[in-house]
Amino acid sequence: MPVEVRVLQIDHVEVFVPERDAAAEWYERVLGLSRVPSAAAWAADPAGPLMISSDAGQTMVALFTGKPQGTAAPIGFSRLAFRVDAATFLAFVARWEHAGVADSGVPLRVRDHTTAFSAYFTDPFGNPLEVTTYAHEEVRRAREATV
Repeated sequence: MPVEVRVLQIDHVEVFVPERDAAAEWYERVLGLSRVPSAAAWAADPAGPLMISSDAGQTMVALFTGKPQGTAAPIGFSRLAFRVDAATFLAFVARWEHAGVADSGVPLRVRDHTTAFSAYFTDPFGNPLEVTTYAHEEVRRAREATV
């Protein structure tokens, strides 16, 4: 008889960067992801992951030293998306260019997907990222009010 498996949640996603500490600082400044203290021992190993999270380690990004995806054709996953509420989405888009956030050299692209809004960008190492919100109507009204 087959064993039923039910995944509880995504634990972590691995992202390769040339320098884990610099990447952790960027992810904290731009997306509010901070180091997970309970995983500090793993980060002490240069080949191990430096774990960062926005929810105290419930869902994490594992930063590994290695060649980032950059502009190479992806094999496997191609983008890491973070869900936010409407106010956070609007604030993120508004401060992208004004707070020195765009240090990756790639402009922010905002797209209206009819049921969601997404902002596409990369980290400084070329890894594709997205901030998305499903509070479509609230964001649409706010964006129309600023035009």
